[in-house]
Amino acid sequence: MKNELNIVGIQAELVWQNSKQNISFFEEQIKRLKTPVDLIVLPEMYSTGFTMHPEEVAEQMDGFTISWMQKIALEKQAAICGSLVISETIETPSSKNNGNALTTNNYYNRFVFVHPSGAIQTYDKRHSFTLAGEDKVYSAGNQRTLIEYKGWKICPFICYDLRFPVWSRNNNQYDLLIYVANWPTTRIKAWESLLKARAIENMSYVIGVNRTGRDKNNYAYSGNSLILDSFGEILSDLEKNTIGIVSATLDKAQQEVTRAQLGFLKDMDSFQISL
Repeated sequence: MKNELNIVGIQAELVWQNSKQNISFFEEQIKRLKTPVDLIVLPEMYSTGFTMHPEEVAEQMDGFTISWMQKIALEKQAAICGSLVISETIETPSSKNNGNALTTNNYYNRFVFVHPSGAIQTYDKRHSFTLAGEDKVYSAGNQRTLIEYKGWKICPFICYDLRFPVWSRNNNQYDLLIYVANWPTTRIKAWESLLKARAIENMSYVIGVNRTGRDKNNYAYSGNSLILDSFGEILSDLEKNTIGIVSATLDKAQQEVTRAQLGFLKDMDSFQISL
C-alpha cells in the first residue's frame, strides 16, 4: 500500500513504424530519470505510431516490445505502460473446412501495463477511430480493465475512448485514469477540455500522454500531455511540440478526503452499459 504515487509520462516524436528506434529513445529517456518513480506512461502505439497497417508491425504478447517493457519494469522497479499493436491467432470451428478450424489473425490496439514483477495486465481499445478506418483493421475490446498497483486502482483507456464519458464513468471507484493517445493538433483543444472533464466528473486523478511530430500521413501532433487532479487542476503539463516528460506525485489520501467531503460520486445516476 502506497499513499503517494510518483508518476511520469513521456511525450515523444514517434518514428513511423520503427519500433527499435522508438524503444531506444524511450529507454534513453527512462535512464535519465533522476528521482524515484512508481509508474511510467508512454503514448498510444508508442513503438510504431498510429498505423492502419498492423500486418507490417504487429507483435505477439511474447514479442520483443513486451520483453523490453518487462526488462525496464524490473530494472527501475516501476510499472510501465502504453499501447502497441498486438496480433493474436484466433481459431474458429468451420463446417466448410472438413470440420477443421479456420485460423485468422486478429489485430488489437492494446494497452499493456507491466508490473515491476513482470506480471502483465491489458486493455483493448473499445472505441475504434472510424474516421481513420481503425474499425476496419483492429478488433475492438468489450470490457474495461481495473489495475491494482501499490494500493491504487487504475483504469486505462486509449485515445478516442476519451470522447465517451459513459465508458470512463467512475462506478468502480478507481483512483487514477490513464489516457494514452495519438491526438492530432487540429483537435487539441478537445483533448485538453475532455481530460479536464473526465477528471472533474469522476473525481479522479488523470494523466493524458500524447505524441508530437508528424506521421507518414502528414498528420501533426502537438503533444499537450497533462496530469490533473480531481478538480481538473493541472499538476504538470508540457508546452506544445515539446519532447519531454510530465511528472507529479499523486496523493491518494487527499483525493479520498475530497471525495468524502463533497460526495459527488454518491449522487450519480444509476444505469448499465449495453455492449
